[in-house]
Amino acid sequence: MTITIRALLSGRVRPFARGEGSAISKAPLAGKVRITRLGIVGDEQADAVHHGGPDKALHHYPFEHYERWRSGSAHADLRDAGAFGENISSLGLAEDDVCIGDRFRFGTVLVEVSQARKPCWKQGDRLDWTQLPSLMVHEGRSGWYYRVIEEGEAEAGDTLTLVDRTLREWTVRRVFDLIVAGKHKNDLAAFRALAEMDVLFEGWRKIAADRLRD
Repeated sequence: MTITIRALLSGRVRPFARGEGSAISKAPLAGKVRITRLGIVGDEQADAVHHGGPDKALHHYPFEHYERWRSGSAHADLRDAGAFGENISSLGLAEDDVCIGDRFRFGTVLVEVSQARKPCWKQGDRLDWTQLPSLMVHEGRSGWYYRVIEEGEAEAGDTLTLVDRTLREWTVRRVFDLIVAGKHKNDLAAFRALAEMDVLFEGWRKIAADRLRD
């Protein structure tokens, strides 16, 4: 599995809405970009509890989803990547194609899929579409996060290549449906597997373990 990276993006924290700041607006970067265990050098997050950190170092959002969102909104920021806070934009790779624990190499960087992205109100406010986060959950158009295994450099136009897959049954979509969308609530075997899945973000392992006690 090899695709081309359309853009690498970063953003700065700016005043946003509801009295909060946000760096959800990202802009494409030119030339080689330095990527560390905390993500793209210079990229910022306003909410360190829910964004950023080693397990959420890079956010990948499929650009093909933009066509779907443009069908419901004429917002100017949906013309190109950067509206969903993503650091990586691509075509040809979506939530059904990517599995938890997948390792990809691009440039000299090695990354590992740690979890899906949980939509929040900021995505709706960003695009003046209050129903958007719930639609993202319902349709599973979440994007996903990487942790950085090997730091390095990369640039737009680099190929993103799958180099290791060990959990082929655990797509980003399937895990998102279980943890976020509230589907398959009675699949205790699935929640048990997630609770014991070392490569899954610790917070989501805890959610899975809590579901077993409900």
